[in-house]
Amino acid sequence: MSFLDPWVDQKPDLTTDPDWWRGAVIYQIYPRSYQDSNGDGVGDLSGIIHRLPHVASLGVDAIWISPFYRSPMLDFGYDVSDFRDVDPLFGSLGDFDALVQRAHELGVKVIVDLVLSHTSDQHPWFKESRSSRDNPKADWYVWADPKPDGTPPNNWLSIFGGSAWEWDGQRMQYYLHNFLTQQPDLNFHSEEVRKELLDVARFWLDRGVDGFRLDTVNFYFADAQLRDNPPLAESERNDNTAPSVNPYNYQDHLYDKTQPENLQFLKDFRAVLDEYPAITSVGEIGESQRGTQVQAQYTSEGRLHMAYDFDLLANAYPSGTRIAAVMDKIETHVANGWACWAYSNHDVVRHTSRWNLGPEAHRIYAALLLSLKGTACLYQGEELGLTEAYVPFEDLQDPYGKRFWPKFKGRDGCRTPMPWAADRANGGFSDNKPWLPVAMEHVQSAAEVQHGDPGSMLNFYREMIGFRKAYPALLKGSYHAVEADDTYLSFIRRHGNVDVFCAFNLSGEPRDVKMPDGAWQIDRAAPFTIEDTETGPRLPGWQALFATTGS
Repeated sequence: MSFLDPWVDQKPDLTTDPDWWRGAVIYQIYPRSYQDSNGDGVGDLSGIIHRLPHVASLGVDAIWISPFYRSPMLDFGYDVSDFRDVDPLFGSLGDFDALVQRAHELGVKVIVDLVLSHTSDQHPWFKESRSSRDNPKADWYVWADPKPDGTPPNNWLSIFGGSAWEWDGQRMQYYLHNFLTQQPDLNFHSEEVRKELLDVARFWLDRGVDGFRLDTVNFYFADAQLRDNPPLAESERNDNTAPSVNPYNYQDHLYDKTQPENLQFLKDFRAVLDEYPAITSVGEIGESQRGTQVQAQYTSEGRLHMAYDFDLLANAYPSGTRIAAVMDKIETHVANGWACWAYSNHDVVRHTSRWNLGPEAHRIYAALLLSLKGTACLYQGEELGLTEAYVPFEDLQDPYGKRFWPKFKGRDGCRTPMPWAADRANGGFSDNKPWLPVAMEHVQSAAEVQHGDPGSMLNFYREMIGFRKAYPALLKGSYHAVEADDTYLSFIRRHGNVDVFCAFNLSGEPRDVKMPDGAWQIDRAAPFTIEDTETGPRLPGWQALFATTGS
């Protein structure tokens, strides 16, 4: 018997509610670092299958699996060389089918990361495209002649640093790459390219996936005229899309992404999804200047189901004032859309370290994430309270970190292996040397250690996700602001005739709660402490209150 068996409900949730994704909790798995099943030091699909009971025990609705396709792994799977196969490092298509089947048996849906904006330079499509200017796939990528002086056709920059153009001596032209030079961008102005990518989506839908996370969804089209981007005023620069050390932030990216033609493609993509029952899509929008506007466009009029919002993935501390402002912005400008909120993922410093949160603060912010209007996305290890790991330069794998070290240390610190057991080598992740070192401080927070502790972070997440599911208002309800300052936030979620009042003390000092007018009943099943005073409820430091009215 597994140590997780008592937590796993063996009755699968086979709902075909087309809106299951509204208010769902999605758990992101970075496969390289989840569980190694064959001793090569790299996580794989079989390892994920082995750990699915842990995922199911959290009570989440779906997993999002980062790329596992065939790839040279220069960007660890985001440089795809075959969209229709599993890289042998991770297993086989049979392993993937088994993963989907087991997840569904446990009532967990499967969302896969679809990387459509670019491929690896080892993809057969690119090899053919670069071979000449008149081959059948000559226009499948963004090619351009140099300026008369031999320099790139325009001033576009790569997110990974330097020019977004790379000279190809075989074809005697430049090709566009928004990321690594080995990641050429596909030309979405080509109808054949668009049709082929829609067929890729069908391939995975036919294998039983429940949806897609669309990587860099606003990078699909580039300006057909290849116009220069204008400079961006220093006061408008931020590091939401690229780290501050990267001159990418010096431009206003008007022409290298977020083009109007993308709106029709997203409709076409949604039409494919709608051929299958209860499928969802969440788009990653990398847009620092016009993010809210793009989010509104991309999640309306039959396009994406929801957008992966970057506001809470930023470095700025999430005070009550700031979160209230973010929610007001979404409610005002994205009223008909739906957000997918996350604090951490495989690209940013883990939020516990990024915001310098202690365990109590981590819990209150987790409860807040699970109470906001929108879908919640958790990143593996978040449920264990993991901090950002330090990875020395000699162990660094991320090309982004190697490029900008030491001011930007890259993304390896959030990608270190998942700790499962304190008494096994490498925290139970692998019997051999892992691809990234296991952080020693993580081992003491291993899942098996926390499983048996009722007061652990892991069991808090289980309780809080279960609490969220008890209230349809916390899943699909509307949002109504009540009060906010830097250390406090309260709002009401409303669904049907039931209102849920949510109040969060975002500080270590006690805070009196002013209840809204009405006959409110405090729900003391929530995993927080509430003090009763003559004047009303009081929240000790880092505590929350939930109350209901209606029936």
